[in-house]
Amino acid sequence: MKIELAKTAGFCFGVKRAVETVYEQIRLHEGEKIYTYGPIIHNEEVIKDMKLHGVEVLETEEELDGLKDGTVIIRSHGVPRSVCDRLDKKGIGYVDATCPFVKKIHNIVMEESRKGAHIIIIGNSAHPEVEGIKGWAGDKVTVVQNAEEAERFCIEDKECRICVVSQTTFNYNKFKDLVEIIVKKGYDIIVLNTICNATKERQEEARDIADRVEAMLVIGDRRSSNTQKLFEICSDACKDTYYIQTLDDLDMNQLRSVETVGITAGASTPNKIIEEVQNNVGINF
Repeated sequence: MKIELAKTAGFCFGVKRAVETVYEQIRLHEGEKIYTYGPIIHNEEVIKDMKLHGVEVLETEEELDGLKDGTVIIRSHGVPRSVCDRLDKKGIGYVDATCPFVKKIHNIVMEESRKGAHIIIIGNSAHPEVEGIKGWAGDKVTVVQNAEEAERFCIEDKECRICVVSQTTFNYNKFKDLVEIIVKKGYDIIVLNTICNATKERQEEARDIADRVEAMLVIGDRRSSNTQKLFEICSDACKDTYYIQTLDDLDMNQLRSVETVGITAGASTPNKIIEEVQNNVGINF
């Protein structure tokens, strides 16, 4: 069997930076309480290891209110401005591990909102990155995820400037399609493609590999938006595409009759999990 591993598989810059930040804080504050606001990244295996080191995950702003001391680390996906304001008000020390590419979007929507623009965020409204971006925009903000929502978008003030940004892990081709629908409405519009270059490259390489192989393995956490997009892209190109979190999820019988297998992984997937899958597929076939 021939196995082709994507060069872009595994931790991206922002994820690597956030994970390293947590372990650095563990070293610097030995014996003290360390918290992350939300899972630092979307990977259960990484979160489990951090918990073994005493790191607790806070899920709500109300939980922040109960803190008396310790250090809070802001997740890689970013948070609404209200979370940072709450921490400042309480005097709780925090470290911002928001991906710099996401932080750039926060600054864009904050500035454009200040100028009076209506912000459109193209992305999944339930995803923490999008929730965070919304929290840095003003009152005039709309999230658009699909063509139906793009078609329905309408504001009464036709003179209002529209600023379009994107969730960093959104499907690039879908982003272009949704922008096209919105642009046709004739608003005064500025479009900023804020999809991370690493995401675009990962998606393009995954599609290229999936076009050539008989089966495709996409490794990543079920909650990982960028991994879900990879699975969607690979499934379009290769009908035998399988989404797994770890080696335990892989049914080797599904690969018995194929001669070529491609492997890619989301931006929050540790290298050791990727290597374990690659090595076991190689040994078994």
